[in-house]
Amino acid sequence: MVVRWWSRGRIGWRSWRRVSGEAGMTTAEYAVGTLAACALAAVLYKVVTSGAVSAALQSLIGRALNAPF
Repeated sequence: MVVRWWSRGRIGWRSWRRVSGEAGMTTAEYAVGTLAACALAAVLYKVVTSGAVSAALQSLIGRALNAPF
């Protein structure tokens, strides 16, 4: 990867530019990562909203709220 620095115009516009042979790969990687994150979120949602986990969480919260000080 080559990084180039240049300045153009009277305003002094500056920018970083990467020169690479895989210019379009980052978009595809972000799309796959986003899809994987959504799939994981869906699985976790199903697990947390299942009956056993929901009952365990309610029990835990109930015990925490009723704890003696």
